[in-house]
Amino acid sequence: MSTNISSTSSLGSFLSSSALTGVGSSANNSSTASSLAITGLASGVDWSSVITVLANAERAPETQWQQKQTAINAQNSAFDTIKDDLADLQADIQALQDPTLYSGVTAQSSNSDVATATAATGAAPGTYSFNISQLATSAKINGLAGISSVISPDGDLSAVTLGTAGFSTPITAGSFSVNGAQVTVATTDSLQQVFNKISAATNGNVTASYDATTDEITLASGDNSEIILGSAADTSNFLQVAQLYNNGTGSVTSASALGTVQLGGSMSAADLATAITDGGSGAGQFTINGVAINYNASSDSIQNVLDRINNSAAGVTAAYDPVNDRFTLTNKTTGDIGISLQDVTGNFLAATGLSGGTLQHGQNLLYTLNGGSQQLVSQSNTITQASSGIKGISVTAAQTGSVTVTASNDTSKISTAIQQFVTDYNAVQNAIASQQIVTTSSANKVTPGVLTGDQTANGIASSLRSLVTASVPGLSGALNMLSNFGIQTNGQDNTLAVDTDALNSALSGNLNNVQTLFADPTSGLGTLINNYLNATIGDDGTLTNHQASLTQQSSDINTQISNLENKIAADTQLWTAEFQAMEQAQSQANQQLTYLSQQITNGSL
Repeated sequence: MSTNISSTSSLGSFLSSSALTGVGSSANNSSTASSLAITGLASGVDWSSVITVLANAERAPETQWQQKQTAINAQNSAFDTIKDDLADLQADIQALQDPTLYSGVTAQSSNSDVATATAATGAAPGTYSFNISQLATSAKINGLAGISSVISPDGDLSAVTLGTAGFSTPITAGSFSVNGAQVTVATTDSLQQVFNKISAATNGNVTASYDATTDEITLASGDNSEIILGSAADTSNFLQVAQLYNNGTGSVTSASALGTVQLGGSMSAADLATAITDGGSGAGQFTINGVAINYNASSDSIQNVLDRINNSAAGVTAAYDPVNDRFTLTNKTTGDIGISLQDVTGNFLAATGLSGGTLQHGQNLLYTLNGGSQQLVSQSNTITQASSGIKGISVTAAQTGSVTVTASNDTSKISTAIQQFVTDYNAVQNAIASQQIVTTSSANKVTPGVLTGDQTANGIASSLRSLVTASVPGLSGALNMLSNFGIQTNGQDNTLAVDTDALNSALSGNLNNVQTLFADPTSGLGTLINNYLNATIGDDGTLTNHQASLTQQSSDINTQISNLENKIAADTQLWTAEFQAMEQAQSQANQQLTYLSQQITNGSL
């Protein structure tokens, strides 16, 4: 009879094979195999572990691929930084190619209290002397004074209350002091009652009166002693509104007429001596400098109309002067130009006293140039080329006097642009160098940089260094390369260093050469560097294409890994099916052996 074959003996050679080394230990992607949960009930073998070992063995190339991919991605990331730095460098060199950079002019005034100066691009450098004898002013119409109605035309103050008197400022209730005595008033008090209270408080020594002709209040001392008005305890503003101020005498009169125009209410209640009309149609109109201004006497206030004037294209500012009780119009521009007025429908200009007012002529600015005897004219206080003939130079006068304006090439912007170029050039070189550093550990393990030995990186660094150290054709031998202008290469690396004094000296004395060096459209350094950068980081540039190749290599590795994982998944399914079949066969064989063994034991065979 044949020997009983156990699962262990039937799989012994398989389990001992090198392919199964590590069965039962953790391994990559073990979750895939363990999820199969193949239990060797018949054979006693952990088939899940077996499958994990087989899968990991097949997956072995992935580690090398991933290491290669990591290196590729690190290179691409390093080139991203370098490419960004190259883009900054290109922007710098393009700015240095711009002709307007070299045409900038700055203007300096010898006395900013007299005048300030500015220079536009393309201005003519030079020194200019200005003697300003007259400043420009604006024309102004002062309307007729005293256009408001008096507070009491008939002089009867018993009907005029503080609340309705039409003062410029509403009178507040409270108290005020006359010769130390407090006079308490209410807004419902008439002016006559207030006068009586003043007399009573001072025991008749101070009396008050009103002159309807002058529209003024007068306080008089009976003994001609000094009248003292107001105190810190006052709570009413009566004295201020009535324009009664201490003057050290026995008689105090309002500083000006008390009646004022009410700007905010309806025109009918504006307290003008002459009522405003709009022709009865509500379509009043007048013109200022030919610009039509419309109004409605029933619905508009005077302030509405003033705002309408100020916001119009008439070019004037309209205002009310409460001290002199008159309206004014002032040109927004200076110069000897007038102001034209016309009532078209209604009488707004006449009623407000503007059409009967006095024109105060504006003045032009008067000056001489460079000691000349000819008097030059500017309508405004800013002298421009139209007046002086000096291209691009503007001089704004603040007062009369003499001033010298010096216009010179603005080299500060050029210097800043060149130093920015050097800074960004060095950034490129430093970015490349930092990725090429080889490090050695304490255990003498040598680790190369991400771009150590990279031909593309080395090519960029070398090409840029060659360009910035090359001479430019067409320039004199002493001033035909960057080093002639104080920009030198360092002895230990590819970076540049700037001698600021030498650069500024070159800009001051040889600006044309500097411009040619950078901006010559054929052979200038700017043109050469820009062309190289276009060929490097442009859409079809060498670095752009190199990065695209690296990206594709990384993508190809992902594809390789994906394909291998798909194969491992398919193989895992196959192995699972095979091991399940083996387990079933083993189970059947074990059952047969058990049956035969029982039969032998029972003597049935």
